[in-house]
Amino acid sequence: METTGARRPLALLVGVWGLTRVVLLLFVFKVYVFPGPDVTTDVSVIYQGWYDVLRTGTFPAEDVTWQYPPAAALPVLAPGLVWWLDYLSAFLVLAFTADLAVLLLLLDAARPRGRTLRGAWVWVAGVPLLGPTVYARYDVMVTAVAVAALLAGARHPRLMGALTAFGAMLKVWPVLLLVAVRARAAWLWAAVTAGALAAVFALAMPGAFAFLTFQRERGTEVESLGGLVLHVARQYGWDGQVLLNYGSVEFLGPYVDAVSTGALVLSGLAFGWLLLWRLRARRFPPHTLADASLVAVLMFVTTSRVISPQYMLWLVGLAAVCLCFRDSVMRVPVALVLVASFVTVLEFPVWFAHVVASDALGVTLLFVRNGLLVCATVLAARALWRSTVTPPAAVPAAPPAARAKETSPPS
Repeated sequence: METTGARRPLALLVGVWGLTRVVLLLFVFKVYVFPGPDVTTDVSVIYQGWYDVLRTGTFPAEDVTWQYPPAAALPVLAPGLVWWLDYLSAFLVLAFTADLAVLLLLLDAARPRGRTLRGAWVWVAGVPLLGPTVYARYDVMVTAVAVAALLAGARHPRLMGALTAFGAMLKVWPVLLLVAVRARAAWLWAAVTAGALAAVFALAMPGAFAFLTFQRERGTEVESLGGLVLHVARQYGWDGQVLLNYGSVEFLGPYVDAVSTGALVLSGLAFGWLLLWRLRARRFPPHTLADASLVAVLMFVTTSRVISPQYMLWLVGLAAVCLCFRDSVMRVPVALVLVASFVTVLEFPVWFAHVVASDALGVTLLFVRNGLLVCATVLAARALWRSTVTPPAAVPAAPPAARAKETSPPS
């Protein structure tokens, strides 16, 4: 009876995962049409165009939309291994497989004592909240690597270091997973792995690091925190434009550079706080590695000049790892991330035209989503500081009479 009762939550979780993923697949394979622009065109047009260049042995160095580290070539080329499917179908199948891999990792992580299925539930619920965009970007594959790295954690520091470096060579942000790592082996393996991958790609394929220039020249994207300033400015006569630029929909015009600089300053302040936290932290319980990673990536996403919808998937993956630990202090920030994920699918793709137009609905959606991210970031940073830096409250000493009573033998 006890075994049957223990299996029911797992069966329910797997069932919900299967049902929600079937719905996502029906949307991306266009059996049903999801509201808003077609999110799969990034795969069928942009990714496939990169694939045609990469398979010749060089990076698309002349394409300003290529803004990724060299290992990003691997997920772009991977659909070619599924040779019996067209490129789009093969990519979607691989994205689905990465989603399944994350679920299996989280289920395995729930087995040790002191762990829980809550983390797996965060992943099961969070992914469909973001809609079909999840399967139409390679971020789900990067997130799978990041989840595997975090779950390797303190027990396998070398593996964590290698996976973190590999993830960073796919899309940079996983390097933030090292913020709370103390094991030298993890840092050493991260450095060796990153160096080896960089050398291989630099020697084997020309243009491996052209992405650095394109990233530097990006502006302020319409969904970002800084973009809100320009959305409001449009209501008061600001005469800038909203155009497709460097692969995303960005603001162009007066004062955009100042807003972008402001975002960089905020990012600098956020990373300064992370450095201060790392120097001051004195307690590192098992959940700190995941909690600190979520805080770091929240800060990166919230202050970035670009907040693309797929960025939310990174947060959902890290949030899921946090809640694998019963003692995680990230419960409220995780809840806010999930709500922000739902608002994200409303602003893109459902009502993205309203966002581009800066009308009341579009601006309201952005205020809500970005406001949730700011709240999640502040609360997560506060919780992390209190759990690792702030001294625990001292237990007040008992008065002498009480101590004498406690120590005297019973009559």
